[in-house]
Amino acid sequence: NGAGKTSTLRSIARTDDPVVTAGEIWLEGQGLHNMKTHEAALAGVQLVPEDRRIIQGLTVEENLSLAQVAPGHGWSKEEVYEHFPRLGERRKQDGTTLSGGEQQMLALARALSRDVKLLLLDEPYEGLAPVIVQEIEKILREIKKLGITTIIVEQNAVAALKLADHAVILDTGEVAFSGTAKEVLENEQLRHEYLAI
Repeated sequence: NGAGKTSTLRSIARTDDPVVTAGEIWLEGQGLHNMKTHEAALAGVQLVPEDRRIIQGLTVEENLSLAQVAPGHGWSKEEVYEHFPRLGERRKQDGTTLSGGEQQMLALARALSRDVKLLLLDEPYEGLAPVIVQEIEKILREIKKLGITTIIVEQNAVAALKLADHAVILDTGEVAFSGTAKEVLENEQLRHEYLAI
């Protein structure tokens, strides 16, 4: 906490007056650091925030439809329901009445309903039952196979490192380590100091 993880994601997604004080953010030759939030979204940056931001009063299906209004479509509703069968079963249910795990699935599905090139996940496993974490990990492995670059900010670092190729450890806004996930898991000092394992 206080390491700057969420601020980093928000800076990349260009939300909430990003706090970038130096440097540049590039995606496929486009400088995100000069963009507004909607421009970054149209460029393919999709943020799944920690609070999920499910829209009250809208069904699961309506939440997904809203994500598909803007140009640049990703997964169709049929593809979403294929990957997230629980959402298909609850498509007519108000999104805010879903369980925490189902809301996380909906937030992730909403992002994938757009033309996503960079997926930003802020604490995707927080407060979820282990069985739901496993379901989300399965989807994230599929996303990885599709070649969608994903940045995961997660307190449950071991779970995130199982999926990661690259790892960055932030300490009060500074990069304390950057390397492969395997290097983190094999480095006793890093594991002890930053991961408490």
